[in-house]
Amino acid sequence: MQLVKPSKAGTYESNDIYIMLFPGNETKIEVESIVYETYGDKIENVIFKTLNEYKIENVLVKAIDKGALDFTIRARLITAIKRGATND
Repeated sequence: MQLVKPSKAGTYESNDIYIMLFPGNETKIEVESIVYETYGDKIENVIFKTLNEYKIENVLVKAIDKGALDFTIRARLITAIKRGATND
């Protein structure tokens, strides 16, 4: 899969995450979270593993987290991937 257009998924509600994907020249993850000091590395790890699973490279991920659990982060990211990617 390859990201061909910007996409997004999620909300700014409590216990959710808003994820934006942009095609880029390298893979970069930016996370803003109310629990970043405690869970920032874990959030980035879930995002990175999901990108690898879907073979997505050269993407900028901007995530605004409001306390989402791992399965929510993964679901929002998969939705954004499917909205912006093609199966090349």
